[in-house]
Amino acid sequence: MEKAGIENAGNENAAIESDAPVILTRAGLDELVEVLISSGYRVIGPTVRDNAIVLEELLSGDQLPSGWGVDSGPGSYRLRRRSDAAVFGHSAGSQSWKEFLHPPRQPLWSMDGDQFVASAPVPVRYAFLGVRACDLAAISKLGVVLGGGARPDGAFARRRAGLLVIAAGCTEPGGVCFCASMGTGPAPGPGYDLSLTERIDASGHRFLVDVGTEAGARIIGLLAHRVATESEVTDAREAVGAAAQRMGRQMPITDIRALLQQSRESPLWEDVAQRCLTCGNCTMVCPTCFCTTTEDLTDLTGEQVERSERWASCFETDFSYLHGGSVRTSGASRYRQWITHKLGTWHDQFGSSGCVGCGRCIAWCPVGIDITAEITTLADQRDDLEAGVDVLGSLGAPTEDPR
Repeated sequence: MEKAGIENAGNENAAIESDAPVILTRAGLDELVEVLISSGYRVIGPTVRDNAIVLEELLSGDQLPSGWGVDSGPGSYRLRRRSDAAVFGHSAGSQSWKEFLHPPRQPLWSMDGDQFVASAPVPVRYAFLGVRACDLAAISKLGVVLGGGARPDGAFARRRAGLLVIAAGCTEPGGVCFCASMGTGPAPGPGYDLSLTERIDASGHRFLVDVGTEAGARIIGLLAHRVATESEVTDAREAVGAAAQRMGRQMPITDIRALLQQSRESPLWEDVAQRCLTCGNCTMVCPTCFCTTTEDLTDLTGEQVERSERWASCFETDFSYLHGGSVRTSGASRYRQWITHKLGTWHDQFGSSGCVGCGRCIAWCPVGIDITAEITTLADQRDDLEAGVDVLGSLGAPTEDPR
């Protein structure tokens, strides 16, 4: 879009109240992508590739997944055609926005002969389009983990500093979603610049837009829009609120942190280990897992060396390696470590749970292990023990010490 076109679009609508929801049409969403690109942002959003909804750089609104939905379950993810042209009528795919703020592999430095070269990150201004409430919460949690403390991750901090977030309120949760029981959705919480709620009915295809920041207000001021009516606001709010009652999963209502502390010797860990492949898929798709390791690559001459940082998983045997060997050698101990940290000791480190209820770990587990089902089993075991029921008989006694 030419600069003159942007100015003309903004003249009529530039002055808006920061707390007044407005309406964008479907064409206005495409215009939003154009405006973001012309404003210097690299726009990342959902699109269809390889029979899945993926996150990629968008060059136009035509790339958005109009008319596509998703059916998901434990170990299952299938793309399907919708009966309408909804853009955000799908649940999360395997990727999360973490991939762009905390990339899977980052070069740190290299040596060419005796010359040391420090890697210089390329400056980038991201605009994330279509961030669900669970992922918005995940970005916030990563901000505490990687962007806080005495030694923040500089690369993460720089990427996040220039970030513009356009959230999307969920009106159709997926089969593995449980954000409502984690308190992270389906309505986007704090942290967005703009938030869109998609509605399609007899009145047309439109998006209710909530403005969260001055940066968001400036972007809206460049687009053709109108103030939302009271009925449009009510309709959008009710649609998102109703989604909370249609979650595919639910975490049990209990003190999960205390439950995990009490369940260290539970027979559940060995029961899970008989199913778990320790492949690490759950940690790779999780939007808050942040562990890394370093990796050195050397050419055959020994003259060129590169050190990189890459994602790591607590399901790797070498992850807990100390002098003399690995601390957690069994699958049972590694699964227990992951779930106990995610839902329990994360509170001690960072003041909240590390889970946002997106359900990716359920959908992308090859054997369909369900984190909500396992916590429910632990809660049931605790209740049975208090009632004097034989818990070991129901699951089978552990055959080895899960350490």
